[in-house]
Amino acid sequence: MYCAVVDPEHDSVNGRKRSQRPQRTHHEVADELRARIRSGALRPGARMPTQAQLAHEFGVERGAVRQALRILQSERLLTNVSKGSPATVAPDPVGPLTGPEAPPLPTTVALAPRIATAFGAEHVEIDAVCLTSISLTLAIGEPLRQIHAGRLKPAKVDVRVLLPSRDIDLAFPVPVEGGGDDWVHERWLAMRNAQGQVLQHNLLALRATHGIDVHVTFRALPFTPPVKLYLLNGTEALFAYYTLTRREAEADHEQPALYDAQGTQSVLFSFEQGAGLRDTTFVEQSHLWFNALWETISSELVLTS
Repeated sequence: MYCAVVDPEHDSVNGRKRSQRPQRTHHEVADELRARIRSGALRPGARMPTQAQLAHEFGVERGAVRQALRILQSERLLTNVSKGSPATVAPDPVGPLTGPEAPPLPTTVALAPRIATAFGAEHVEIDAVCLTSISLTLAIGEPLRQIHAGRLKPAKVDVRVLLPSRDIDLAFPVPVEGGGDDWVHERWLAMRNAQGQVLQHNLLALRATHGIDVHVTFRALPFTPPVKLYLLNGTEALFAYYTLTRREAEADHEQPALYDAQGTQSVLFSFEQGAGLRDTTFVEQSHLWFNALWETISSELVLTS
């Protein structure tokens, strides 16, 4: 369930009021500072408040501030992050997020800002092919916060998600030694359903809270997708490989070693329509591929165990 509390009142370099929230996590601090940078409240090249000032503003320890600043540095929004002088907003904090010049970044870094940008459209359209939808569920949190804060207001949102069917033998995750994988399948199925339900609930709630026309639909694939794909507003495609790794046995839980993929860490490659023949063709072909799966071999998916 999306439970983040958006409090637009905060102490800042722009003279806003300080939040009355007694404590925030480093992720929440990073979210707020990220929003200020993207909104232009903190401009490229500007020096950030000191870590002591940020710690006082957000009511957190300096360690939490340092963690938040490191997150923004990893996203190329800040430079000069250290224990000494204040950090600096990157000269080009957004940078080339799409097209041939876009740097490939892990899903946890790259997806949320692109989803948030997509929600700036009047009609938001998101199609996704993935294993559990956990990355999409996490990334949706950013535009939801901006909607609740009044910074975004789409009129309509359509989301379509293709996930593996519960009735297939998954290619991964699977035990290294083979056999006895019922518990692995059940754990994956529980995660698939839980993440899908959270995604669906959080988006459909926008109908009641903000009057947005929202539709969220899932369909089941008869195979395990070896890649993840996100298509945004018909103009952008984000693509990543699921790279398998061996997860060692957990003795305390009597669980064997697994071959599994860390989807949240998969590196996303970005393609944008109009950024050249290669990008435009990739986006178009990705849409054709997705729609063909959606309309032919996929089946109705109900998110229950």
